[in-house]
Amino acid sequence: MYYAGVGSRETPQDVLETMWKIGKYLADKGYTLRSGGARGADAAFENGCDSVMGSKEIFYANNNKGTLMLAEAIPIAEQMAASVHPAWDRCNTYVRKLQTRNMAQVLGADLKHPVDFLVCWTKNGEKIGGTATAISVAEMNNIPVFNLYFESDLQKLRELVF
Repeated sequence: MYYAGVGSRETPQDVLETMWKIGKYLADKGYTLRSGGARGADAAFENGCDSVMGSKEIFYANNNKGTLMLAEAIPIAEQMAASVHPAWDRCNTYVRKLQTRNMAQVLGADLKHPVDFLVCWTKNGEKIGGTATAISVAEMNNIPVFNLYFESDLQKLRELVF
């Protein structure tokens, strides 16, 4: 069982606390966290997971630490990211790597093992920032997305896993 825990670096403190609790709870239930190691939402999920020594796959943009994408999956992941990012041509190399690693967070290191669901927070509940790429790929693969900006999504997540 896998889930992606992602979101804005500017997630409000009360939501970060909820993400920490979700990370802890899901780790206790045997879920493996997939995330990106960024401050904010990613760190909250990871810290909750770590508090109970849970299983995690953390994908970093430079693919030289954490969980590594398979080398043969990287060009495919980059094509996928480019296809859903609205301004790929304006992204620098590092931002492209960030967006590419989002594919692994949702679909796994080989892009063949998708998460069961994605939990995130975005400003105003909009599909924006780097999280938008992960959300788009999840939606394209019929993976449920729970955006904690919406209280109703938190309730739906509770019904699914709690």
